[in-house]
Amino acid sequence: MGDFLLLGTIFLIAGVMAVPIASMLRLGSVLGYLIAGIAISPVLSLLNVDVVSVQHFAEFGVVMMLFLVGLELEPKVLWTMRARLLGLGGGQVIVTAVIVGVIAYFVASDREWGVALAVGLTLALSSTAIVLQTLNENGLMKSDGGQASFSVLLFQDIAVIPMLALMPLLASPELVAQVAEAASHAGEEDHGRELSIVAGLNGWQTALVTLGAVAAVVLAGNYLTRPLFRFIARARLRELFTAGALMIVVGIALLMTLVGLSPALGTFVAGVVLANSEYRHELESDIDPFRGLLLGLFFMTVGAGIDFALLAENAAEILSWTLGLIAVKAAVLYALGSAFRIRGAQRWLFTLGLAQAGEFGFVLLAFSETEGVIPAVLADKLLLVVALSMLLTPGLFILYQRVIAPMFDRSQQRREDDVIEEENGIILAGSGRVGTIITRMLKAAGHKVTVIDYSRQLDILRTFGNHAYFGDATRPGLLSRRASAMRKCW
Repeated sequence: MGDFLLLGTIFLIAGVMAVPIASMLRLGSVLGYLIAGIAISPVLSLLNVDVVSVQHFAEFGVVMMLFLVGLELEPKVLWTMRARLLGLGGGQVIVTAVIVGVIAYFVASDREWGVALAVGLTLALSSTAIVLQTLNENGLMKSDGGQASFSVLLFQDIAVIPMLALMPLLASPELVAQVAEAASHAGEEDHGRELSIVAGLNGWQTALVTLGAVAAVVLAGNYLTRPLFRFIARARLRELFTAGALMIVVGIALLMTLVGLSPALGTFVAGVVLANSEYRHELESDIDPFRGLLLGLFFMTVGAGIDFALLAENAAEILSWTLGLIAVKAAVLYALGSAFRIRGAQRWLFTLGLAQAGEFGFVLLAFSETEGVIPAVLADKLLLVVALSMLLTPGLFILYQRVIAPMFDRSQQRREDDVIEEENGIILAGSGRVGTIITRMLKAAGHKVTVIDYSRQLDILRTFGNHAYFGDATRPGLLSRRASAMRKCW
């Protein structure tokens, strides 16, 4: 009990101290958690803490996050995303895996195509936890770049399932023999075996069980959750709602694990099914604190899991791999963003936000090493590449916010003011959310409005047939010209 309390105290102190400092420096909470993990890594090493085990527990925060994301999406909205989901997401995974795999094949000395393909698939994934957390923190989730990023991340989470199924087929007989021999010497043949209800089944039986599990989640979400929460509501105890919400998320994650699916995918499907439920907001408020704490713990374990001794021995090699991976993924994402007409600063948000490797890379690397696909020495180096790329991601977001986005804003503000020939009696300065509502109300009342703004919102307004003009309404010269026109109207 004392060891557990000591470990909890160390993580809590690190998070409570580092995150406020990072927020004050405008570095974001994710980078604060990562730095906190790096800071406490020597202490964890002295205490012989198994950081990987803590990380597996903390990954449940990703499961909860995707459940909450699903609650925000109605099935109808998800259907409208199908083009980007398959085009952007599928294109990113396939193209990145091929390019990284080809590079890995020619760089490696042994040139095993199975190893190269496994490396390409592993590094094609991005970090759902870091990207979604950062997008939500900065209010970018609803932007075009944020929605495109979410489409790719969702496809990647789905793609993890066939990747796990494919990895054993890429195994090398020599590596399999080495893994079996090492396990026999350590007496670990049965250690760490996970529960599964599809073990020993053939292909079509496993497929039927898997489809049955997904159908059970959908049916339970549609027909059982309302009676369940009505029953819980009779007790009039807030903690029972929290327990019920956790029971749903944990139960679905367990069911998905038993059939070999991603728990995050299962809870996302459940969230989408419950998006129209009257209990949706209660579920969000009950689960959100747990999601935030577990995600913070996960980010700290990423920082604490960096093997600085191995990094020091192979610094040039690992850093070049990391920067090369970010460059390759950024090039693929930028090209896909151009093809799918993601414009301006949003394309850079999409490009820089997904240029890292992801937390599922840890899972795939561990699985690949166990199955005899990737050698242990290479897997250890790739773990560092994944961790370092995730560590650099908050810096890429800072680059976008402080350098790239202001450049696009300034380029729009330097544009010449539009020539305004309308002589309406009402000038509306600004075409944001409130301005758009006011414009509709005035038009419905039969008034003509001259809309002036200098943001990207003008292009959207013109797309829907509204007349809007580019100009800075804070400039007295522009307003004086419009005032003379208004006096003519009056």
